[in-house]
Amino acid sequence: MCWLCDFKTSPLDTPETTHRWQARRGFLLTAGAMVATGALAQVDVGAASGIRKLVPAESLENDARQQYNQVLADARAKNALAPDGHPQLLRLHAIAKRLIPHTTAWNPRARDWRWQVNLIGSKQLNAWCMPGGKIAFYTGILDQLQLDDDEVAMIMGHEMAHALREHAREQASKNMATQGLSRIGGAVAASVFGIDPRVTDLIARGGANLLSLKFSRDDETEADLVGLEIAARGGYRPEASVELWKKMLAANGNGGASWLSTHPSGTNRIHQLEANLPKVQHLYEQARQDR
Repeated sequence: MCWLCDFKTSPLDTPETTHRWQARRGFLLTAGAMVATGALAQVDVGAASGIRKLVPAESLENDARQQYNQVLADARAKNALAPDGHPQLLRLHAIAKRLIPHTTAWNPRARDWRWQVNLIGSKQLNAWCMPGGKIAFYTGILDQLQLDDDEVAMIMGHEMAHALREHAREQASKNMATQGLSRIGGAVAASVFGIDPRVTDLIARGGANLLSLKFSRDDETEADLVGLEIAARGGYRPEASVELWKKMLAANGNGGASWLSTHPSGTNRIHQLEANLPKVQHLYEQARQDR
């Protein structure tokens, strides 16, 4: 799962789905004043359609909760899970508190999510958000890139956007359609096919690893723009999105971020974000006034 992603187009992408995203992307990039007044949030993200129906949202969120708890347990066993009161963890919680209120417009299910944010001690430059709002940051991305709060908010908003836009659900459904039961978790198999969960327990342990799902370039573009708006509404500087990616490019140039090669061109990403900064600027200014 992102922050470590692969962006190859899925073999199941169809002209219809491609056209639908191109139209939506065009809306995101050209809406101008409509974006600034919140029209972006009117895009329907709550209803499952097409291939997503193969994996019920409830089942995927349940699998995510189980896998998230396992990740935390593994980190705890290695003394790598930040304890309550850790300064960096408190910082992440404070940022999340400002972003979460702006998530439900993008997905009505988020209203009932039990959001969690944890910090894992690791040199990895990584962060992710599982379906259902299960977030993890690794100390490597905070420390090695020396991120300020605005830049952290851009990463967090981006990862939240993946969950809100149900990118993992779509990719898991595609995996199911192309690779069968061996690639999905037991809870999902039980829900979709009526299989006894006890029979699929082995599949659940080695199946749909939500941390290994690959997002498409379109998913990443969408997450960039949705995350930018969420962070701006939370009162974080939109320009930080550009500053963040400049840091990433610099880290990659120093050989310290090989994971960046799996993302779309950092230069193109920066240009796209720069083009959208004016559309969210007054959301940021209003948020600052409200605070």
